[in-house]
Amino acid sequence: MITSIFSKSRPFNYILVTLLLVLCFFIYQMKETEWMNFGYDFAKKMGLLLVLTASLFVTNFVTKRNGLSKDSTFPFLFFFLFLIMFPAILNDINVIIANFFILLALRRLISLQSLLTPKEKIFDASLWIFIAALFQFWCVLYLVLIFISIIFHVSRDYRNWILPFIALFAVASIFVFSALAFDKTLITNVVENAQIDLKFDYFKNNFENLAISIYAALSALFFFALVFSLSNKPLILHASYKKILFSFLIGVIIFAISPHKSNNLLAYTFMPLAVMATSYVENADGKWIKESVVAIVVLAGFMSFFAQL
Repeated sequence: MITSIFSKSRPFNYILVTLLLVLCFFIYQMKETEWMNFGYDFAKKMGLLLVLTASLFVTNFVTKRNGLSKDSTFPFLFFFLFLIMFPAILNDINVIIANFFILLALRRLISLQSLLTPKEKIFDASLWIFIAALFQFWCVLYLVLIFISIIFHVSRDYRNWILPFIALFAVASIFVFSALAFDKTLITNVVENAQIDLKFDYFKNNFENLAISIYAALSALFFFALVFSLSNKPLILHASYKKILFSFLIGVIIFAISPHKSNNLLAYTFMPLAVMATSYVENADGKWIKESVVAIVVLAGFMSFFAQL
């Protein structure tokens, strides 16, 4: 039943998932007393909700526009379900904003396969990644994906290799001048976040541990399913799917090495995992397999959400 609803792109699907996101967001925010302050805090939370909603639509747009889904709304659904598995993300400003900029960068990099205006796309993607790095330093690792994309598509033009460094200079210059003029501690915050921390003792309760265990199992299933089925995909989409795989791995590395570690850092893996989950469900043999997988993800998402309230 669930697969029959989301296997098509209908306005109802977008409205349903968006309303569920809004509902979950409000339920989680009710835990905090400052939610009653209808001033700056209220405006900030509304801004976060808008960015989260935009992240859903960007994810779905990227998959549909680049042929990574069969005109379904599964990416929209899966991104939402992975998000609510870790409800603390709903209050993490830095992760939400950084992930949104990474989504914008992925949008440009995946569309690079069309070979239309490649220089603009490389520069834009680099710009978004460096801006994301201001909120979460290790997002800078997505530069690897830029160079991978250049190798896949436009490696012969040496100017394409220089564009990321031009974007770095532009963002760094504006950031440093702004920090020196308004708040020097911004530079200190970026430097502190540039550290590496490989400890995994951050769990506050068993429910967080359970949520990441379920997420890891689902990730392994969808990741290796795509790896082993990649040869069956249309040749024109191979580069795009490889970028999705690399993007997921980079997100995992960011989670593993970042200081101030929390499950929130897994947000960078939501978009590529949503694409991989969509690919798995759309190409699974047997309707009962599709229904079972989607039902498991739905149950895991909502159970994890309510368990961590």
